[in-house]
Amino acid sequence: MKVVAAMSGGVDSAVAAARAHEAGHDVTGIHLALSRNPASYRSGARGCCTIEDANDARRAADVIGIPFYVWDLSERFHEDVVEDFMDEYAVGRTPNPCLRCNEKIKFAAVLDRALALGFDAVATGHYARVRTGADGASELHRAVDGGKDQSYVLGVLTQHQLAHSMFPLGDTAKPQVRQEAAARGLLVADKPDSHDICFVADGDNAGWLREKLPERVGSERAHRFSGAIVDAVSGEELGRHDGTFGFTIGQRKGLRLGNPAPDGRPRYVLDIEPVSGTVTVGPREALTVDRIIADRPRWCGSSPTEPIEGIVQLRAHGAEHRARIVVCGDRVHVELRDPAQGIAPGQAAVIYDGTRVVGSATIVSTERVGPAA
Repeated sequence: MKVVAAMSGGVDSAVAAARAHEAGHDVTGIHLALSRNPASYRSGARGCCTIEDANDARRAADVIGIPFYVWDLSERFHEDVVEDFMDEYAVGRTPNPCLRCNEKIKFAAVLDRALALGFDAVATGHYARVRTGADGASELHRAVDGGKDQSYVLGVLTQHQLAHSMFPLGDTAKPQVRQEAAARGLLVADKPDSHDICFVADGDNAGWLREKLPERVGSERAHRFSGAIVDAVSGEELGRHDGTFGFTIGQRKGLRLGNPAPDGRPRYVLDIEPVSGTVTVGPREALTVDRIIADRPRWCGSSPTEPIEGIVQLRAHGAEHRARIVVCGDRVHVELRDPAQGIAPGQAAVIYDGTRVVGSATIVSTERVGPAA
């Protein structure tokens, strides 16, 4: 097959490209330029869109012996990922930009271009597996290395996209990947993994949003993001803040409460209301939820027609929760058998049947029906 290998400049994508080439595929390496000025997003080895990363990817392609090109997707990335990130925080939600990048960029824009150029598949260094099911359809499964499994952020992939995707590292543990990279002479063998959000310098989401949101929504509207921190139990104002975008559901640190809670117990963010600028805080048990409503479902195969007794994962590296899932048109209702805490609108609920990913949806609201934990 003719394969495009998306090479971020890290060890995983380099080994994935090398494995695809060694398997006999006609591989071309590409690096995605996600900013016209990479330094404007971040520098160093913590992200995945720096000039250093592009150079590392090119050197790896040379070692492997495959052609290498840079594809400029900066405008599409800014529109579909960066602006979406700002829009979500502006309305009090907590988005996952890596998941959105997979949906809109790596397996939409890149795959569309690859197919148009006569390629058959896109290979990446994600830790996940694609299998062929009994009905001949492509299935997305968890990786063998549970600690590195990235099926959560791939839960947005459709059947068409999975049929043209390759994840050569899905059956390998990360330490083995680094050993293999060193044995192949790849200089990225010991390169640190990327962390945080690639376009946010130093991982300071609140600081980045404080700088960028006024440009996005206007300085007058951005000013209205400030407001009161209110206690859910007593109704008292415990402090003030300069932006709802600096908070997420379940947050405890960095609240800067001017007054202690009346009962002296720690407080956590329970709700964010960007229109009034109110951030509501309360005791830990108030974070517990066992009902979730989500929308914008994306199914890895056909849409489920019957209720599912399966597993739901609510964070990229979070715990699994037994759940009953019912699909009603474009809404997904999740009844958690194992209650969860700190679940924020905007996050993804990814649904599993064993190791197989059924699909995902974006959380709209949560509630607690059963007794508090």
